[in-house]
Amino acid sequence: MSGRIHVVGLGPGDARHLTPAAADALAASRHLVGYGPYLARVAARPDQTIHPSDNCEELDRARHALSLAAGGETVALVSSGDAGVFAMAATLFEALEEAGGADVEIAVVPGVTAMTAAAARVGAPLGHDFCAISLSDNLKPWETVLRRLRAAAEADFVIALYNPASRARPWQLGEALALLRTLRAADTPVVFATAVSRPDEAIVVTPLAEARAEMADMRTLVIVGSSATRTVACAGGGAWVYTPRKAAVPA
Repeated sequence: MSGRIHVVGLGPGDARHLTPAAADALAASRHLVGYGPYLARVAARPDQTIHPSDNCEELDRARHALSLAAGGETVALVSSGDAGVFAMAATLFEALEEAGGADVEIAVVPGVTAMTAAAARVGAPLGHDFCAISLSDNLKPWETVLRRLRAAAEADFVIALYNPASRARPWQLGEALALLRTLRAADTPVVFATAVSRPDEAIVVTPLAEARAEMADMRTLVIVGSSATRTVACAGGGAWVYTPRKAAVPA
């Protein structure tokens, strides 16, 4: 008897950003598989089995979920944010292809990713064309990251930077910002959104000229504006950041 895998994104942190569909998928699952700190956000029932693993074990985690489902179990494969954005959904399908297919049902449940959560917190910086780039070079060469970053900047996209920094990668965001300063105006708004929707949330909006790598950690999502992105004062101080939908983008 084939089982089923729900690939579930928990949202950025606040339980209110867990979608009803994701909550239903978690409730329907007998096994919960994921990175330990993410599974800690799930209120598991006594009849559910938790399968935590380390941050660098994504493919093994996906293989384990497939193995459980192939044995007839119902499994939730858990990520933060949206499971399809730099997360476990792609890894699951990689494991599925590696295995030559499997007689299991798979449902990917959409979630609220860090990019849209951070954008909503500061206004509407993603109001015009944008792209998302992961600064992690764990799964691709750093030269590829820089080539894509340069191309996105030259095309004048708003750029959302995932995985900007970690203890193992403390230098890469600084190099990325240095590159962007050669391609964007000094007053381009940059958003550092850390732990969005969690109790220790921290939001900083600063011009590109003043953006520094130490403003980010592994919980931060960075948004770099385009030539059209602007700020407008908000009540109580501070500013909203937005990119007009009719932005005049250079050819």
